[in-house]
Amino acid sequence: MRFTSALRPATPLTQAAGALAVALLSAAAWYAWLGWDTGYQVDPVTGATSGPYQAWQVVGCGLTLLVVFVGALLVGVRPVPASAALTLAFTAAWAATWASRDDTGLYAVGAVLLLAGLAAGTTVVALLVRAVRPTHPR
Repeated sequence: MRFTSALRPATPLTQAAGALAVALLSAAAWYAWLGWDTGYQVDPVTGATSGPYQAWQVVGCGLTLLVVFVGALLVGVRPVPASAALTLAFTAAWAATWASRDDTGLYAVGAVLLLAGLAAGTTVVALLVRAVRPTHPR
């Protein structure tokens, strides 16, 4: 027997709405934290180039995605749709931004690596949430 809470979306429609919310919030996280920053920084002493993102932006974006994903799981969006929504929406937003900025085509390699990393990360987080908050009574 499975435990269900009043907040747990059970119907396909509510699952789809939950996944859509995850997708929209994930794409918004890209644009809010990282999508606007196109400038690279050059160290005047060494001439080394870095960027375009600062560490605080990447950490903020990662924490935002974590809150969105864990929040979705806690209200009952199933892990696979939530993971797919986050991974695909964030990667699509990233690729749409970088496709127009990259003349080499290497953004496609970055998109594949981002897709794989997000898929792996959401899998680990989903397993951790399930271990901490099982879906059945003990």
